[in-house]
Amino acid sequence: MLQKRYEGFLKTPCLWKGDVVFYLKQFEIESSSSRIDIQIDETLRLGKYIERFVSFELDKKDDISIIAENIQIQQDKVTLGELDCLITKNNTPIHLEIIYKFYVYDGTVGTSEIEHFIGSNRKDSLIEKLTKLKEKQLPLLYANTCKMYLDKFELKAEDISQQVYFKAQLFLPYANQNIQLKTLNNDCVVGFYITKDALSQLEDCKFYIPNKKDWLITPHAHVNWLPFKLFAPIAQDYFEQKYATLIWIKQNNGLIKKAFLVWW
Repeated sequence: MLQKRYEGFLKTPCLWKGDVVFYLKQFEIESSSSRIDIQIDETLRLGKYIERFVSFELDKKDDISIIAENIQIQQDKVTLGELDCLITKNNTPIHLEIIYKFYVYDGTVGTSEIEHFIGSNRKDSLIEKLTKLKEKQLPLLYANTCKMYLDKFELKAEDISQQVYFKAQLFLPYANQNIQLKTLNNDCVVGFYITKDALSQLEDCKFYIPNKKDWLITPHAHVNWLPFKLFAPIAQDYFEQKYATLIWIKQNNGLIKKAFLVWW
């Protein structure tokens, strides 16, 4: 299962190319599948779990050296933030922030393509994450309190390139899956989201609910599929709890789709 998750992570594209979004430069790396041979703590939350994947991926590259990871920047015993990763690539020092997100497209939110993408439970959004990166996480490198940490590695903030490794899975509305993205990477669109009202349109399908770390995986047929009559009451529980979840949907023709079941 670890291997399938790692391969799913590798196949997930970066959310944009170059620095077209907020002038945040995407980290470029040639991803190649390999047998992952490290142990990862299964109790880690998904974000930290993915950081272990990135660490393994970086470690496999001859032109990349990891200097330090998860550097807690503290002042008077108060944590101001964390630098995800300091590396060198072709001898160039890079501060790398690692992000992996799942967003759904809601055209009623905001006025731009970026603003339309929100978290499946409507508690966060792409624009909020980008703003936090731009205004809080990346500027931390230049804070006076960070200097002592960089000194340990004989680095100066002004010599370090700041980049993001921002991967994402995007989901379009079930009723409008032909939306073409202009700024973000269309290859990140992996499925659709389905609302409570529209679920009955899928009563001829079968369903599977992966656990959260398996959200990374490319859907396949070898799981225990649920018919609609067994899936419907489970879905109702999610609606009542106001909690969105990722699901796999197998259509009558055998085609398997990745989707979000949302409560709103």
